[in-house]
Amino acid sequence: MKVVLFCGGLGTRIREYSDSVPKPMIPLGHQPILRHVMQYYSDYGHDEFILCLGYKANVIKDFFLNARPQSFSDCVISDGGRDVRILDENPKDWRVTLIDTGIWRNIGERLWAVRNFVKGEEIFLANYSDGLTDVDLDDMLSRFRASGKLASFLAVRPPLTYHLADIAEDGRVREFRTSTTSDIWINGGYFLFRGEIFDYMREGEELVLEPFARLIAEDKLMAYKHEGFWRSMDTLRDWQALEDMVEKGNMPWARRMHAHAIRPAAASA
Repeated sequence: MKVVLFCGGLGTRIREYSDSVPKPMIPLGHQPILRHVMQYYSDYGHDEFILCLGYKANVIKDFFLNARPQSFSDCVISDGGRDVRILDENPKDWRVTLIDTGIWRNIGERLWAVRNFVKGEEIFLANYSDGLTDVDLDDMLSRFRASGKLASFLAVRPPLTYHLADIAEDGRVREFRTSTTSDIWINGGYFLFRGEIFDYMREGEELVLEPFARLIAEDKLMAYKHEGFWRSMDTLRDWQALEDMVEKGNMPWARRMHAHAIRPAAASA
């Protein structure tokens, strides 16, 4: 399936990096977070991407125009670097469409701008380019297909460090809870759409506001609740947390890496 990724935001809440590079190109380990997101989809077999560019679009274009797969894979180099053999079992040949959708457009406008690139698709995927998760995408797709809905999104617990207060009308405090024990869910991206989604959109509208309100009114929107790992890179603190996970080799979003890790060892002679 085709994957639309929104890569055009200004990244104002992580200005320490986004002044020099667009937010999707902020590195986690030795590769930008955008490539982590793309690898997640590729691990599930979805290798055709449509990137909605905006802020510093040329930086993202340059990355893909000059990309070398050996930079992100185990490899063997010989003949003074002229011969490079990738050691990945099945190196993927991604098809990446790069579309400049403007700097000031919202997510709905960016999706609307690339509608012709997903025309005729029964189902396509869409996502922000700064969020990582370990959700089972196959199961999410299976439930979406069975539901008959037109759109779905990943519902996650807000990663809040605050304690939530349940307060009565008279000011009496009933209870304090953490976000993980509350019944609060937020939009975590990882959208699934049928082609008819564009019938519910109007030019200039924000995706999760007016179009989603129309879907809700007709009972055509579903949420996939996920209690596992999810984190977006909104702030420098988020980046530091994700960078620390990468440095420790704790990357729950890297499905292929975990598949290699659990492969049984060969029997000894």
